[in-house]
Amino acid sequence: MTIGFSSRVAASACALCVTGVLVLGPAAAAAPAGTDPGPAGGARATAPRPALLYRPGTQVRPRPGAPGVPDVSALSWLVADAGTGDVLAASNAHRRLPPASTLKTLFALTVLPVLPGGVRHRVTEAELAGIGAGSSLVGVAEGQSYQVSDLWRGVFLSSGNDAVHVLAALNGGWRTTAARMQAKARSLGALDTHVLSPDGYDAPGQVSSAYDLAVFGRAGLRDPDFARYCATVEARFPGRDGESYGIVNTNRLLSGADGVEPYPGLIGIKNGYTSNAGNTLVAAARRGGRTLVVTVLNPRSGGGLAVYEEARELLDWGFGAAGRVDPVGSLDGLRARPGPGPGSRSGPRATPVVTRSPSALAAPEAPTAPATAAVPAVPVAGDGPGRPEAAVVAGAAALGGAAVALALRFAVRRRAGRRPAGGDGGERRVR
Repeated sequence: MTIGFSSRVAASACALCVTGVLVLGPAAAAAPAGTDPGPAGGARATAPRPALLYRPGTQVRPRPGAPGVPDVSALSWLVADAGTGDVLAASNAHRRLPPASTLKTLFALTVLPVLPGGVRHRVTEAELAGIGAGSSLVGVAEGQSYQVSDLWRGVFLSSGNDAVHVLAALNGGWRTTAARMQAKARSLGALDTHVLSPDGYDAPGQVSSAYDLAVFGRAGLRDPDFARYCATVEARFPGRDGESYGIVNTNRLLSGADGVEPYPGLIGIKNGYTSNAGNTLVAAARRGGRTLVVTVLNPRSGGGLAVYEEARELLDWGFGAAGRVDPVGSLDGLRARPGPGPGSRSGPRATPVVTRSPSALAAPEAPTAPATAAVPAVPVAGDGPGRPEAAVVAGAAALGGAAVALALRFAVRRRAGRRPAGGDGGERRVR
């Protein structure tokens, strides 16, 4: 049997390939930029716009009629929708700053799941060693027996570094807890955070960001224990001889202490202060079925209570801007570490964001190591090689493949019907 192609058959196959390109090319090119051709000739939604969260200064994408963003003095702040993860507006979101006791949100996310509240523990002297001078304390006493739930109330309400030290000891020790917190931060995509002191006490090199702290606060609201503790206004804490004393949440937007008006619908989360960090706050509030998370780091004017008033302004703006702004980024981001770039103290102006579902974010995860190479800004949908070009290539290849198969089948049948000629007819004989 002789198998081969005549020049006529080869030309026909090539013509079919060219026809495929000419037919599919205009159809693919006709698809609007930024859309993905869907079934039955429809088009899917435009791809997400590039995140702006690595750019310095205030970032917002207002629609017509959107309220103006408040002019606040904080070095860094962020407003996000806790349900969707959409960041509505931010200023210097990834600037790395000392977090103070707002880092206790990450501590709780890491340790709460492994220390049941009903466990009772008698505190030892070693567990209270090394508490930093000037630390906020709830009054944990050596030799006293406490339920773990008591200690957690001491963490959330009184920001007690003594309670953190005892819980960290139960979790495997101070350094072990710091390492686990670091791994937890990485698993949530919070790459600005560097943990050295689990209680948030000032330590050289310990930093976080408005973005990361919002990630921690949002994740915490999904844990029923975390959500309950951070929303508690008052509680009783065990003292000596079977007595107890009252403790009040130091988050003034929640408690209304020191003349700060409580914020309607506030549901926590955590405040902090150190001489190096200034006043810091992660707060969440619910209104009309929407929950917002706000981070405010180190206001530069207005005194010690300005952090609450600036958070109030940002929450008011966030609820008023619902549906009137487009997101500037997402809290659902396992991000590649940016390389050095101009215009920002903490990195380049934009970075790719890989979004993940809320259910995946809430589940325990293995640590994710950040990439070290510089990554370019997110390309706008349609830039560079994309689906239209791929459609042209795939269509042409499919038609060409079909043409070759048909030609081969035709050649085999044609040669089988007669005895091949003996001369050099441009074909090779195969026996």
